Amino acid sequence: MWKPCVLTPSDLNTSAGADGLITAVSDKAWFDAALIREKALVFREFGVAADELEPLLRLLLPDRLPYVHGNSPRTKVGDNVYTSTEYPAELTISMHNELSYSGQWPARLLFYCKQAAATGGATPVVDGERWLASLDPEVRDAFSVGVRYTQNLHDGFGFGRSWQDTFETTDRADVEKVLAAQDCEWEWKPDGGLRIWQVRAATTRHPATGTEVWFNQADQWHPSALDGEAAAALRDLLAPEDMPQSVTFADNSPIPEEYITQIRTRGLDEAVDVNWREGDLLVIDNVLVAHGRRPYTGSRKVLVAMSG
Repeated sequence: MWKPCVLTPSDLNTSAGADGLITAVSDKAWFDAALIREKALVFREFGVAADELEPLLRLLLPDRLPYVHGNSPRTKVGDNVYTSTEYPAELTISMHNELSYSGQWPARLLFYCKQAAATGGATPVVDGERWLASLDPEVRDAFSVGVRYTQNLHDGFGFGRSWQDTFETTDRADVEKVLAAQDCEWEWKPDGGLRIWQVRAATTRHPATGTEVWFNQADQWHPSALDGEAAAALRDLLAPEDMPQSVTFADNSPIPEEYITQIRTRGLDEAVDVNWREGDLLVIDNVLVAHGRRPYTGSRKVLVAMSG
């Protein structure tokens, strides 16, 4: 079974600490090849402190990206460095590739553990090729037509995220430039909010290896992703077309809930947990590998950055 490659100072013939890790990964050709080959790399026992992280980010993520058009709640804590998704600790975050619903997604993600949870809080990772193969042929065939995402962003007050937070700007022209580049459709609503539609494939192929992987967020955008009480409350308050986010097949036909359950369950079943220790770094190829989050107790601080 596939699992991330864990690398320690002794494995890399270097010293512990940020300087030792910088020395080890300064060979860009080696690092790039290792990441494609292994799909996910965990750097452990280096004891990297939070104030030592920036040089590693510059080295490993040379073209760091902002979290523009992201749909999960995060806090920006540095130069295109964010907290990991701020969903309640008791919830599982299902497997997904970052921004796979978008026309442009990061090629690489880096996670850094500033503080490990008291219990739980692992980051599960799954080989996208295995996830695809785990799905029933009926599900794979149904999704071959692609998926249609609908997103409603408010103007500063409402459910979900505002368009200003989502696109890190208050300029509508900047938003429209991003959406046009991503081949989205959109409309500005009378209340100042923004509605976005985008049709995407359900799978993609890695640009270097050609490997086909499951690559969409239908299970996270589907109404069944909400717990019963939250879903019922939103349905009482909002028309279907006004939900913060929703998804159908590309032809606008509904996606059966049993398909969504299978996708979510099998992705998590195929996943391997990265159990955090403070100072750990995890780098993943965002096409070859999807990630999520296990429930936890106590305080957990994991930071994330991404690159093209």
